[in-house]
Amino acid sequence: MINKKKILIISAVFPPEPVFSADLSRDLAERLSKENEVTVLCPKPTRPHGFKMSNDFSPENYSVFHLNSFNYSPSKIIGRLFESYSFGKHCQKYIKNNFKNIDIVYANTFPLLAQYYTVRIAKKFNIPVIIHVMDVYPESLSNKFPIFSSLINRILLPVDKFVLKNATKVVAISNRTKKYLIKTRKILDNKIIVVLNYQDETKFTEYKLSNKPNNIINDPFTYMYLGNIGPVSGLDLLLQAFAKTHLNNIRLVIAGSGSMKEALKRKAYELKLNVIIEFWDVAEGKVPEIQNQADVMLLPIKKGAAFSSVPSKLPAYMFSEKPIIACVDAGSDTELAIKSSNCGWVIPSEDVESLTMKINEISKISNTELCKKGKNGFEYALKNFSKNNNLKQLVKTILE
Repeated sequence: MINKKKILIISAVFPPEPVFSADLSRDLAERLSKENEVTVLCPKPTRPHGFKMSNDFSPENYSVFHLNSFNYSPSKIIGRLFESYSFGKHCQKYIKNNFKNIDIVYANTFPLLAQYYTVRIAKKFNIPVIIHVMDVYPESLSNKFPIFSSLINRILLPVDKFVLKNATKVVAISNRTKKYLIKTRKILDNKIIVVLNYQDETKFTEYKLSNKPNNIINDPFTYMYLGNIGPVSGLDLLLQAFAKTHLNNIRLVIAGSGSMKEALKRKAYELKLNVIIEFWDVAEGKVPEIQNQADVMLLPIKKGAAFSSVPSKLPAYMFSEKPIIACVDAGSDTELAIKSSNCGWVIPSEDVESLTMKINEISKISNTELCKKGKNGFEYALKNFSKNNNLKQLVKTILE
C-alpha cells in the first residue's frame, strides 16, 4: 500500500498566470498528486503586470487556495516587499492552523520575507521545508541600486541566511548559484540540489509536427524578444541599438506584457526608428507559434542580473530552434549555455554599439547557418532543459 504524503506547495504565482514559476508549481502539483495529497497556496493572480488573465484554472486532483494577501504587480520595491510580507504572514497562519495535516512544505515563493515566515513556522512544527531559489536575494535587489547596495545587503542578507540555513533542502537553478550560496551563506554542499529551469519540450515538438517547418527567412528579417517586459530585461537598449542599424527590411518584435510595455512603446515612437517595430500580445499556449515567426531571438539582460538567475525564456528560445543574441554578463550561466551549445552569439550586457554591429552582421548570414545554430540549441535544450527529466529530479528531491 502506498504511503501517501500530505504536501503543501506554496507558490508566489500559479495558473492562469503565464509565467514559468506558475507552470512549475502546477506541474509539481499534478505529478505529486498522483500518489499524494497536495494543497497549493498562492495569491490571487496578478502576474505579469497588465496581463489580462484567461479563464480560471480548475485542477482536478488537488486543492488550490488563493489567499487574501496584499497583491502588487508593478516593479516597485516597497510594494513588492509588503506583498512578500503579507503573503508570508498568510501562509504562516495557514500552516499554524493546519500543521497536523502537513508532512512536507515546498516553497517557490516571494524572496526573503515570504520565505522567512514560511521557514520559521515550518521549523516550529518540525515540518520539512524545501526552498526553491529562483533568484539570489538580496543581491538581485542591491544590484539595481549600487549606491545603496551595501546597506541593502547588510539589512536583508541575514534574513536570507536564516531561510537557507533552516530549510531542510534548498533547490538551486544552476551549479554557479549553488557554489555562490555555499560560499556566501555557509551552507553544506549536500543540502543544495541543482535542478535547472525547464520548458515543456512537448509544446514545441507537437507544434512542429503539426505545422510545416519554417526554414525560409522572413520578409522582413525578424528579430524577436518574447517574455516579461520589465526593468531587468534591458529592452530600452534594444531600441537604441536598432535605431543605429540603418538597415532596410528588418523588423523588431517585442512580444509579451509587463510593467515597462507602455513606456517602451512611447520610447519607440520618440526615437522614430527606421526599422519596423511591433509589440505583440502573447496568448496562452501560443509561444511556439509566435517564436516560429522569428529569424533570431533576442535575450538582453541588465548588468549584474544574469548572475542571479537563468531566464526561463532561454530554453524556450532553444526549443523553438532559433539562434539567439544574448546581451549578458561575462561568466554567467546564460553565456555558458549559449557558448557550450553554439546556438548563437554573446555580447556584453548593455553594450549598445556591439549589439548594433552584431545585428548588422547577422542580417547577412545565410539561412543555412542560422538553422544550424537553431538546431544546436534544440539538442542542447533536450539534454539540459527538458521538463521530463528535470521535473522528475525535483519530485524526487521533495519526496526524499
